[in-house]
Amino acid sequence: MESPRLNLLDEPLIRIRDLEGKLQKVSLPELFVLLGQDAVRDYPALRPHQRHPWHALLVQLAALALHEAGRTVPWDNAADWRAGLLALTPDYPDGCAFSLLTPHDKPAFLQAPVPGGKLDGWKEISTPDALDMLVTSKNHDLKGERMRHAEEDDWLFALVSLQTQEGFLGAGNYGISRMNGGFSSRPAIGVVPAGGTGVRWRRDVAALQSARDEIIEIHGLKREGGLRLLWLPSWDGSKSVAFEALDPLYIEICRRVRFTVGQCCELSARGTGSKAGRVDASVRKGVTGDAWIPVEEDKALTLGADGFNYSLGAELAWGSKYRKTVAQVLRPEDGTSGIALLAQGLVRGQGKTEGYHERRIPLTKKSIAFLRSGRTDLPATIAAARVKDVATMRGSVLRTALFYLLEAGTDKIDFDRRTAKQQIEAFTQAFERTEDGRFFDDLNQEIEAGDPNAERLTWLIGLAERAEAVLRSAFAIGPQCGERRYRARSRALSYFHGALRGDKHFPALALHLRAQPAAEEAAS
Repeated sequence: MESPRLNLLDEPLIRIRDLEGKLQKVSLPELFVLLGQDAVRDYPALRPHQRHPWHALLVQLAALALHEAGRTVPWDNAADWRAGLLALTPDYPDGCAFSLLTPHDKPAFLQAPVPGGKLDGWKEISTPDALDMLVTSKNHDLKGERMRHAEEDDWLFALVSLQTQEGFLGAGNYGISRMNGGFSSRPAIGVVPAGGTGVRWRRDVAALQSARDEIIEIHGLKREGGLRLLWLPSWDGSKSVAFEALDPLYIEICRRVRFTVGQCCELSARGTGSKAGRVDASVRKGVTGDAWIPVEEDKALTLGADGFNYSLGAELAWGSKYRKTVAQVLRPEDGTSGIALLAQGLVRGQGKTEGYHERRIPLTKKSIAFLRSGRTDLPATIAAARVKDVATMRGSVLRTALFYLLEAGTDKIDFDRRTAKQQIEAFTQAFERTEDGRFFDDLNQEIEAGDPNAERLTWLIGLAERAEAVLRSAFAIGPQCGERRYRARSRALSYFHGALRGDKHFPALALHLRAQPAAEEAAS
């Protein structure tokens, strides 16, 4: 190969759908113009777990190009965007650093030059999904190597996913710097204002530009002259780049990969291991200035198998445990309605993937006002109380009632009986899934309510009704014969209603429930 091929700056390699659903293929500069016009609906080749890495890459590239040009406002034509992006690689004016295929001793897009240009001994990678960072279980989650008729952007999105969100996967396969350890992930949370893909891209570009100086000061990165695109320098896999040598908006790579052309002129890839990670930043525990990663004290968030459940979501939105991300802080251009927080992340384990998680947390007008004013104590208190109430209903009330049911109503309950615990877990999980699905809609009603106490009582009544419905659905697995059946169901319901009417768990609900018989008697 004598010259670069498949240049993102000049060739229409990226498939998009416009707002009317019409399919188009555009170059990278043309894509930036369309995003600036909010004229992109989606990317048909983009897989769910690739959404955040692709969005982050586009935002970082744009912010870097604008900073290099001394601009704060995005260009409105493709020629200027092309020139701005090319200015990021002054040593490569032919655009090879934005090409998918180049001679192997030169940089290609997200692919570091190979000293000597030889790929002898490198492993062949025949499909984009084999290149991507997903680890599936014996072909049960997603079939491996199934993308046999892939187009260029299938390879592009897989490459972005691998190089900007992959973790450790055995000796020689190191992960990115922007995660807390090799078995962590690159989670993200940020504001999604009303509008389309382009509106979010524009606001995040502006957010990164505004935060540049702050990132430099906090993390000790270079103000000028820092390494921005980590695929430009040659990499033989033996040494790491010092973190302090980086630009605050650096775009990294973590694997030695090169695209090649197969026997039938189809795109393929080759990869090999390295003796060290691309960036020497393990001591930073993922605290690198990433605009979307929540940080707790001195470490980045590691997403667990439960993903962004209601408890974590409430903490990220309203709590103080995690510092608010650059992308999460509301900006004037976000408006006052139609705003949501978007949380995304792929959960990784040791040699496996534990699922992709994505959650939108809607923000009401009062919520937005609280966030803009910095007075978040009230919604944080409401959210924390509701999280606690769901946990109490699940663990102290419903779970114990289920034990009474399965233990056939005996006075002495064996809470350690393994089979009972396994049976009960399915019902308590079902209850929690229901509450998880409705948590933020219910929370917003209390935040917006004119009488929060009345709204909270209404929610507690509904919470109790839903828990009782789960308890009654479990009657099918309790004792089914004669006296044991009646005793088990009676004791389970008796405990359940007694717990609700006592002052230990839900005082306001207990007061309401105890008043009901008196009110009914007076009415009769």
